[in-house]
Amino acid sequence: LKPTGDVRYREGFTLVALAWLLAALFGALPYFFAGTFPTFADAFFESMSGFTTTGASVMTEIEGNPQAILLWRSITHWLGGLGIIVLFVAVLSQLGIGAMKIFRAEVPGPTTEKIKPRITETAKIFLSIYLVLTFAQIAILMILGMSLFDALVHTFGTVATGGFSSKNDSIASFSPAIQWVITLFMFLAGANFALYYLLVLQKSPAVFWKNEEFRFYSFITIIVSIIIATVLWTNGSFPNLEEALRTAFFQVVSIITTTGFATANYDIWPIALQGLIISLMFVGGCVGSTGGGLKVGRHLIMLKQTWLELNRAIHPRAFFSIKVNGKSVQPEVLSSIFQFFYLYAFLFIVGSIYMSALGFDLITSFSSVAASIGNIGPGLGRVGPVENFAFLPAHAKFVHSFLMLLGRLEIYTILVLLLPNFWRKG
Repeated sequence: LKPTGDVRYREGFTLVALAWLLAALFGALPYFFAGTFPTFADAFFESMSGFTTTGASVMTEIEGNPQAILLWRSITHWLGGLGIIVLFVAVLSQLGIGAMKIFRAEVPGPTTEKIKPRITETAKIFLSIYLVLTFAQIAILMILGMSLFDALVHTFGTVATGGFSSKNDSIASFSPAIQWVITLFMFLAGANFALYYLLVLQKSPAVFWKNEEFRFYSFITIIVSIIIATVLWTNGSFPNLEEALRTAFFQVVSIITTTGFATANYDIWPIALQGLIISLMFVGGCVGSTGGGLKVGRHLIMLKQTWLELNRAIHPRAFFSIKVNGKSVQPEVLSSIFQFFYLYAFLFIVGSIYMSALGFDLITSFSSVAASIGNIGPGLGRVGPVENFAFLPAHAKFVHSFLMLLGRLEIYTILVLLLPNFWRKG
């Protein structure tokens, strides 16, 4: 019998949530059976961090682990980057109209980028772009002197905006050229994948600059990087301007794309720069990217709405509308964005209170929750770039795992499962 493809949103949300939960559970088994971690809570945390491309870790001595474990750790990143369900949809086109329900439940962002009439074709295009970026980075890193193993590990962590490394000191172990290459590919992975498809169609890089979200994404990255580089260079933290610029751009791109790689311990930078780093944790990548967080597109629309309200206060009888890339933003989209922002802030506050109640300092509490729900990885304080999450009690590791899942699946996909109405027939 031919499948009907009758998958409703209820089934789509449930399938996505179960798929990610089961992926994390089964992904924890290699760690557990290999004795990598002393408890299942640690193994589950590491697995969930991998599949959600968070990059937070409880692994204290990375280079002391077998390469097979480190490679599996990075593979979980790569599989989670574009999304297990998107891969599933791309392969099983028999789902028909039901594929759109699953795709919308899984793909992060305020809107779903549908660049082909059939959603399975869209998923296949995104997967092709993902593969091209993967193979291109592996080749370049190997040309620059990386071993095949290190190139695989760091490419999987880059294109998925994950952040797991095979080195104790992350990317600081490698040459300046490699650091610049990884910075570039992190930035590319944080952009909307639909733009790459338009680039192929139109054969002009102008498609990127015509996109308002990409311009805003580039503006934030460049301005914040220049500010950080200027401060680090003038206060003598780095001997030359190139090193200051390289470090600043690397860390800014790593945080804004929610990758989480590190080349420096920004936990010891001036407090103003730490404030900028924390602010970037609430930005995120572009809509339609592998990055997590609130998303640049949401911030752009909220800024436009704020500007509109200011103008409306001056001209109460005038008619204003919000447009992004020449298209009007529908009221329901605007409403969902502000609702999402409220839920995100609410979960951040509750999570921070929970961590503070455990006796941790405010910086550690705030940044650990921001890093988990934003799928960033390292934070500040005891979860800084040279530390990890191993010190947390078992229940806190499960809480942070839940926050990672909430962040990766855009909160709604998980929270709707907790509503009684969701399970009622009709």
